[in-house]
Amino acid sequence: MPELPEVNLYLHALGPRILGEKIRRLRIASPSLLKTFDPSPAELHGKSVETLARLGKRIVFGVEDDLFAVVHLMIAGRFQWRKPDAPIPRKRGHAAFDFSRGTLLITEAATRKRASLHLVRGEAALMEHDPGGIEPLEATAEAFAAAIRRENRTLKRALTDPRILSGIGNAHSDEILLRARLSPARLTRRLSDGEIERLRAAVRSSLTEWSARLIAEAGDDFPAKVTAFHPAMSAHGRYREPCVQCGTPIQRIVYATRETNYCPACQTGGRLLADRALSRLLRRDWPRSVEALESLTRRKEPG
Repeated sequence: MPELPEVNLYLHALGPRILGEKIRRLRIASPSLLKTFDPSPAELHGKSVETLARLGKRIVFGVEDDLFAVVHLMIAGRFQWRKPDAPIPRKRGHAAFDFSRGTLLITEAATRKRASLHLVRGEAALMEHDPGGIEPLEATAEAFAAAIRRENRTLKRALTDPRILSGIGNAHSDEILLRARLSPARLTRRLSDGEIERLRAAVRSSLTEWSARLIAEAGDDFPAKVTAFHPAMSAHGRYREPCVQCGTPIQRIVYATRETNYCPACQTGGRLLADRALSRLLRRDWPRSVEALESLTRRKEPG
């Protein structure tokens, strides 16, 4: 799912292409995408895009006459920029915003379609789509600490809760926690003031650096493959690969469709976090440390 850096990348690419341009037409191919009926898509026709903004993980097109198009790409949704009046792909295509300079497609490469488009009128209606989390790059140290400690949650859950922090998801939370050298299972109300400030610094530096990196890599081209995983990431998606900070193999815990990647040496004092499914299966045989895991792996290797 595109997170704050990926949404910033889209905003950077969309700005010079559609800001100030009139929406000639909004074509909806997939009825499941559009979640509202008033205003209608036709009300956007002939009106200019005046603003582009991020609202959590959503992208908001501010259109003339106090209209807003709120797009949530979810996990597999993507924007694609094509020539004017480009056809909407039959299997993956959801919708098309037609401009004189090109067509902005919304596609989704998933069996279960979860991307959404809300058309709303007025700032009050727009704010109903704001989950309420503070902006991590703008919050003061006091506001950040208060938000993190408001509920006693694990750090992983706190970072990814849109009611607490805006725009952070599964991938970038892994990167932030490795940089902060904090366990994803640490409870927020047990953090010291120093640890809270270390976390805040990691949030700000990681999100800022990733936003700048993605924009620099794309240059003037419209980004073709925007995901919340990047080969240069230090923790996310690097299970069993060496930690860039200490060389210890990155570990993971899996819950439902989400996984958390972490370095035991840098973040948990060498302790392995219990994966719910595997720890229940192995019970007493569940390795408690990196050394125990390596010993178990060696015993299973042939020869």
